[in-house]
Amino acid sequence: MKIKELHPFNVTYQAALAIQASLREKLTIEDDPGLRLRLIAGADVSYARNSDLFFAAVVLHTYPEMEIVETAYAALKSVFPYIPGLLTFREGPALIAAFAKLHRAPDLVIFDGQGIAHPRGLGLASHMGLLLNVPAIGCAKSRLFGIHGPVGENAGDNVPLTDDGRVIGAVVRTKRRIKPVFVSPGQGIGLEKSVEVVLSCCRGYRLPEPVRNAHLAVNRYRQSQAAAAPTSSP
Repeated sequence: MKIKELHPFNVTYQAALAIQASLREKLTIEDDPGLRLRLIAGADVSYARNSDLFFAAVVLHTYPEMEIVETAYAALKSVFPYIPGLLTFREGPALIAAFAKLHRAPDLVIFDGQGIAHPRGLGLASHMGLLLNVPAIGCAKSRLFGIHGPVGENAGDNVPLTDDGRVIGAVVRTKRRIKPVFVSPGQGIGLEKSVEVVLSCCRGYRLPEPVRNAHLAVNRYRQSQAAAAPTSSP
């Protein structure tokens, strides 16, 4: 993949805010007319409580079949503290290391995180979409920012997620009577297409397959690494 080195990650809080403001201006929140979806990746990060070692997994799927064709992993120590709204500075290096190991580049990535539904308009999916130079969608399990009305109970029902009247995402029911997910365009794609892609990747679970499989893969990887780690002698 052609990963862009747009900025360092070991920066101060104020520098991180300035980087976000600069990158926000580079986003393209509309469909790329040349986008052809053949391979979709899901990406997720896992870490143990109070640990600075971050594990990342990227799972590549065929589209629309959702067959897994490749999985890549990485583990790196974080250099940035936990600060709400600055997740990419903490998780980004491990994710980039995992993406760098893929033999094939995805046409689109779905992240377990936010796109533009973020206080400064640059959530994990938007930030990573720019760094990876690939269209990206945020599909989060909980709301970070914005307000919305009630969502219908059937799979496919969705309502706008808004900020001061501006639509920044959608609250989408992916499975009947199961909690909805929060979908927002990250980079190189519009909201309507983002919702369409997320729903088309669902196979009877709350999360779309790319995100669900990345979540399962990264937790298996973290657990296997913990089991393989040498133990201290008493």
